[in-house]
Amino acid sequence: MTQDRVLRRTLSMQTHGTSPMAMLTMWNDWSLHLATAPDKQLALAQKAQKHWTAWLRFVAQGCPAEPGSRPISPKKGDRRFGHEGWTKAPFAAMEQAFLLAEDFFDYATSDIPGLAPSHDQAMTFLMRQMLDAMAPSNYLATNPEAVTRTLESKGRNLQRGSLALLEDWRSAVKGQKPRPAKRVGKDVATAPGKVVFRNDLIELIRYAPTTKKVRPEPLLILPAWIMKYYILDLSPENSMVRYLTAQGFTVFMISWRNPDAAQAGLGMADYLEQGPKAALDHIVSATGAAKVHTAGYCLGGTLLSIAAAAMARDGDDRLASMTLLTAQTDFSEAGELMLFINESQVSVLEDIMARQGYLDSSQMMGAFQMLRSNDLVWSRMVRAYLLGETDAPMNDLMSWNADTTRMPARMHSEYLRQMFLNNDLACGRYPVDGHPVSLRDIRLPVFGVGTESDHIAPWKSVFKIHSLSHADVTFVLTNGGHNAGVISEPGHKRRHFRIHTTRDKDITLSPDDWRDRAQEKDGSWWPSWAVWLAEHSGPPVTAQKMPAGLCDAPGTYVLKE
Repeated sequence: MTQDRVLRRTLSMQTHGTSPMAMLTMWNDWSLHLATAPDKQLALAQKAQKHWTAWLRFVAQGCPAEPGSRPISPKKGDRRFGHEGWTKAPFAAMEQAFLLAEDFFDYATSDIPGLAPSHDQAMTFLMRQMLDAMAPSNYLATNPEAVTRTLESKGRNLQRGSLALLEDWRSAVKGQKPRPAKRVGKDVATAPGKVVFRNDLIELIRYAPTTKKVRPEPLLILPAWIMKYYILDLSPENSMVRYLTAQGFTVFMISWRNPDAAQAGLGMADYLEQGPKAALDHIVSATGAAKVHTAGYCLGGTLLSIAAAAMARDGDDRLASMTLLTAQTDFSEAGELMLFINESQVSVLEDIMARQGYLDSSQMMGAFQMLRSNDLVWSRMVRAYLLGETDAPMNDLMSWNADTTRMPARMHSEYLRQMFLNNDLACGRYPVDGHPVSLRDIRLPVFGVGTESDHIAPWKSVFKIHSLSHADVTFVLTNGGHNAGVISEPGHKRRHFRIHTTRDKDITLSPDDWRDRAQEKDGSWWPSWAVWLAEHSGPPVTAQKMPAGLCDAPGTYVLKE
């Protein structure tokens, strides 16, 4: 290992895996361009004066609570200031000062003449994170809800919060991770099935049919290897697997191995060969099916797209359809996650992975949490440490989120470089077996799902499959986020979605034009998907007898910590 790598790794450990060079470059770019933009400086001074005057007037009037009397309102979805105490002085003055400061710095870090767009967005994001840490809702003396709770409980909330803080600190020092509250195979991942195939990277689960007749085309699901597969088989009432088997489909699921240092050399080619290709070969051989439906979730959908393009190039016509669940195939506009992905940052991650052989879950989850720091970081700390709400039960989705995985060093480096940095797949440069594949060769029926509040795979990025393939694309836009929007079982409250099919021969629609044209429906999108799958399937046949298998579902790989 070179001395350069040792030095960079040491620096990155001090910055929790963040490249200090990338941060300094961004700060310098912003400050130098702002220093040479007198019009922007004047506009900032005018905005500061306007905000200051409005705040002084509000305070001088006694912080009135009447509608329209406040200088600024919280943004939609900001729940930090929902308690009634924020409508009264002095807390109302603190809230307004903070919100006005947020508005000022949002303006200060955007639309700087000559500033690189990536640095413009990154500076806005970084400033927002800094301000989030200083929000008055985060501190006891400036949070009216915490003050009220302390007085009412005679400080017992702070006692509980202190114990929770101490326990979290001890766990962090020991390198311990929160243990899932739900037991895999007992509370979650309970759909009956068998592991019917295993290699060094996957276990393939075949689920028992629940109907006498099934469609002749099995359905193979590829979850992302950044997560445990059972997000698609949580509790019985919200299990996608159980729903699909109830609709008459024979479902197969890939369960990825949780890699450690011994798998450091596994690359994207290994995930392709030992993942979808190996699973597909087994399914066709075991069931005798001529065609197989496929579905990929997040990174699993990206890998499925690569497999489908390679099969189309090579004349392999075993796929009946392809479903992409919040899965990107073009990474040119991959949302706020792109703020963490540049050459300097990838180099730092490679330095870390070179030593340990993988990227640990804690080194990945920090970035995801920062995308929604109000909801995933600060609000949790306030509720646990200030309000003493430490007894709230962990639901199945939260428990799954705590059941983390790792990423092999080689695979993760290749993925970041070939997808995020170079966008090779969308540009027709991604190699499979030594030759590039093109998504334009995909002529399968495609069902795509995007979610309105997705910070990991923004729906307009997922939507790009329309222009990248020669496929008839049925696209769904549902409310919810990256995970909650997908786990949208029938009967789930407050669910709605839009759906529209664009034929390959139809004129191209922009995402906004598509949204205007798409039909809006209430409820879950799952039934619409089941109908679509049935329309692209043959007539039902008698369900096959389940094989003995290697072991019962959920298998062994999912249990590896």
